[in-house]
Amino acid sequence: MKWLGKLIKGFFRAIYSVIDKIIVTPISRIIYKFSEYLKAHNLTLDYILNRPNFMIYVSLILAVIVFVFIDSRVINLVESEAEVLSDIPVKVNYNEEAYVVEGIPETVDITLIGRKSDIYLAKQIGTNAVILDLSNYEARDSAYKVYLSYTKSIDSINYKLDPSYVSVTIKEKVSVTKMIDYDLVNESYLNERLSVESVELSNNEVVVKGSQDAIDKIASVKALIDLKNDVLKDAGTYEVDNINVVAYDSKGRILEGIEIVPKTLSATLTLDTYSKSVPIKVLTTGNLVTGKAIASILINNENSKSVTIYGDQESINSITNVPVTINVDGSGGNATKAYNVTINRPSGVRAISEKKATITITFGDEKQKEVDITNVISHRNLSSNLTANIVGTSSNVNAIVKGVQSVIDSITSENITAYLDLEGYGVGEYDVPVKIENDDPKLNYVVGTTVKVRITNASTTS
Repeated sequence: MKWLGKLIKGFFRAIYSVIDKIIVTPISRIIYKFSEYLKAHNLTLDYILNRPNFMIYVSLILAVIVFVFIDSRVINLVESEAEVLSDIPVKVNYNEEAYVVEGIPETVDITLIGRKSDIYLAKQIGTNAVILDLSNYEARDSAYKVYLSYTKSIDSINYKLDPSYVSVTIKEKVSVTKMIDYDLVNESYLNERLSVESVELSNNEVVVKGSQDAIDKIASVKALIDLKNDVLKDAGTYEVDNINVVAYDSKGRILEGIEIVPKTLSATLTLDTYSKSVPIKVLTTGNLVTGKAIASILINNENSKSVTIYGDQESINSITNVPVTINVDGSGGNATKAYNVTINRPSGVRAISEKKATITITFGDEKQKEVDITNVISHRNLSSNLTANIVGTSSNVNAIVKGVQSVIDSITSENITAYLDLEGYGVGEYDVPVKIENDDPKLNYVVGTTVKVRITNASTTS
């Protein structure tokens, strides 16, 4: 208790210092100067004090001074006032092993009411602990109305809590075992040419505890592996510790009020570099000037150009090319035109060996020829329970191929992919337009006819 005595002693010393500086010293100076004045005018203090009206004047002056001091609240140590302590944590007493409590506020506000000196002491020596005591409560479906309590350190202080009570629901705690998966977070911080080859968690299962309602909402439990780690710089195998484990609901939101044992895991993380060389594929938008076609396309002055893409093996294995689109609208008047393009990464690619390229296009006069495509027409997007057959074809189906002469000379029906898009068609006979799949910007195809298609149920026999 020595520190309490020192604190009180220091407090009264501070009060004495203030009174000495504001009241005692100024009054002493006034009395001294007044005494000197009297001596200079051959007046004595007894003479003045014996004057009939002197004490009346002095009393009046002192009364006015005291009134002003009190009215202006200069002397306010004995006045009552209030002060708010915000965001005070709530301590809850209950059986954490057996119950789950819902509706507990994290913090409350305390309003302290009393003399300023008492409030000051309460703030200095008080613990300001707010208690929610649920030790004698049991689980039930309906909510309890429970009052919060504040441990006062100074008896003369009054207080108000906001909120003063809470409605809490106490439920039985249940525990289940859940399989655990993982998610990679901050993957953008990983070296672009690295990808995660494998992850081996230290646990395949965790124990999840909570109310039955909360347990029923769990859709998945995952370990969040943070790839924002300066250690993960090169290909290799790493041990990662302190991996947080969270539970998600069916909408991908993290569930609160769920206890997971263990809270953190470790994992063995293997990083590797997967790469693949794929060609750049030039696509065009817009229309050339009438009578012109693309004769050749050079990429960085080469007929074909490949780039190396990096990413996880599954993603890049399905990528066959990297598309680059240029706008040729209104072009063709000049013999050649160069385009500086940016090579964008396809979805699933983490890095690409080159990000810029120069596409040089040569233009020429457009020619055309007809190609018989009758025997190469297929169909797509037909429901699996239906069958389609082309009927009533009395003449050949021809496609007009347009391009410069040197390009269209090599085009035959074997180079053309013609098809009927039967998405949404049901049983019956339909006139369906013929479409041609074209991924060569040097060519244009025109098919001016439709074909009749009979669609039947797949189980129907002819």
